[in-house]
Amino acid sequence: MASELLSDDNSTPPKSHIPEADDSRTLKGVIDLSRAGKGNYVKTRSSIVALLWFVAEACIVDNKLMPFSSVRVALLRLFGARIGVGCRFLHAIRVKAPWNLVVGDHCWFGFDAWIYNQAPVRIGSHVCISQRTFLTTGSHDMSTTMNLRVAPIIIEDGVWITANCVVQMGVTIGRSAVVTPMSVVHRSLEPEGVYGGNPCRLLRKRFD
Repeated sequence: MASELLSDDNSTPPKSHIPEADDSRTLKGVIDLSRAGKGNYVKTRSSIVALLWFVAEACIVDNKLMPFSSVRVALLRLFGARIGVGCRFLHAIRVKAPWNLVVGDHCWFGFDAWIYNQAPVRIGSHVCISQRTFLTTGSHDMSTTMNLRVAPIIIEDGVWITANCVVQMGVTIGRSAVVTPMSVVHRSLEPEGVYGGNPCRLLRKRFD
């Protein structure tokens, strides 16, 4: 009986919704990521140095059990970061490329801040980067090739970027500006403003 049931079943399995690899329609209207390149990104350190930093960052700099700011500062400087006096790196943070990081004096960095700096990030003095803020100097060319594009970030003296913010490539944040929590900074901000939202916009002046 079982064999009869099998032989009488003329149904065919449903076609997969996943296109075949050689289907000419697969990439119609879709950018082929296998062809994406490095764009304007220029590698400035060897793979060995990058690997050594990866280990040092994972084991010490991004380690929640490391309570000593001085150790983080020493390692960042060892790998090429320029950091001024009195800076506080008391919490676990991530830095993609310390050789692309310049920090002035008396800056604070909160827990889980992430500096993804394929291009230079320059931070002035008396700047506060609060917890889980993400600074990224890279993106992709979404309209054509998805090639990597990088541009520096500049954060001037006295800026406070509060918790859970995103600062995108090519942005300058003016002196003593404040970025309120969970904001996305996609263009440069004028000095002494309080900014918030996605996209970030002026809310009021800081000192008025």
